[in-house]
Amino acid sequence: MLDKQNTIAQGHVKIWNPETGQIFVDKNNAIHYENMSEALAQSIANKGIGFINQMAFGNGATAVDSTGVITYLPTNTFGQSASLYNQTYAKVVDNTSALNIDPARNFIEIRHTPGTIYSDIFVSCLLDYTEPTGQQAFDNSATMNGTYVFDELGLLSESGRLLTHVIFHPVQKALNRLIQIDYTIRIQSLTNLSTNL
Repeated sequence: MLDKQNTIAQGHVKIWNPETGQIFVDKNNAIHYENMSEALAQSIANKGIGFINQMAFGNGATAVDSTGVITYLPTNTFGQSASLYNQTYAKVVDNTSALNIDPARNFIEIRHTPGTIYSDIFVSCLLDYTEPTGQQAFDNSATMNGTYVFDELGLLSESGRLLTHVIFHPVQKALNRLIQIDYTIRIQSLTNLSTNL
């Protein structure tokens, strides 16, 4: 007999200002299933690789025309070398890494309720007032193609592989605003079937 477990991963991202409560983005994301499956296998096998390390931000996933109509590119979820369309910033969110300069506000935690068939990976990332370096003073950009006018983000493994990708309307990061990203990946077992080999 073979126990067969179907596992899915699904994600959700919320981008908001923790001071004002303003929500900029609240939507589901795409999973890169090939890279995610390899990362899960490496993590479960205790190979010291495969784990989430960074949150990456980019500005190449949308085009805004002169009337304000936004065209969205598809998510990059195929091929091991998939990446953001135009990554412009990344931040370490692995709170066990020496490269994480603020592990109290940039961290990963596992959330599980006993008796359920899913566990959540909760990734929290705060872009403070002064980050990233080189941003504009105010969030009033007349164009939507600035370096820190983000329209895509993803979670990267420590090897730099893209595990998730989400594309959204442009959101400008400027010195006058905090941006908090709450990124949840749910790993769920769908069924437990017994079959013959």
